[in-house]
Amino acid sequence: MIFTRTRRYTLPVSREDFINRLAGKHFRIHDLDFEVYDQETLLKIAPHAEDLNEIRTLPITDVDVIKKGNANEVVLTSRIRVIDYGGPLLVMMFCAFLFCSSLVMFLMGGEPFITYLLLGASLLVFSIFWIRMERGYFDYVRKLEKFVKTHT
Repeated sequence: MIFTRTRRYTLPVSREDFINRLAGKHFRIHDLDFEVYDQETLLKIAPHAEDLNEIRTLPITDVDVIKKGNANEVVLTSRIRVIDYGGPLLVMMFCAFLFCSSLVMFLMGGEPFITYLLLGASLLVFSIFWIRMERGYFDYVRKLEKFVKTHT
């Protein structure tokens, strides 16, 4: 959906060697423990957030290895956890509502001060939201990709 990120790169190692290098590994990102689970068709990287007291938006990453000629293509697909999806979606809908309200008021010839105030509020809220997502969720996604690349 909106927060799903897919990365692809090729590796010269075999699929079995790749899976053996990553399966069962534990690592930490921002003082949060992640574990690589070996499933039948792919690897899954999931956070251990059972003891987490603060609210964080965390990714679950699927690592799939596809045979492409002599090399293997690794596909990393990071998506937001289902339990975390509601908050960011609500903020995005709120920003869209404010933006559409300002657009309607602009087209209908409403009060310019209120029109620009709604537009500015929507852009401000969206900017703050996106910066927080870049420093949180997307930072986890980047570091998960870096972990997979460095350990293979």
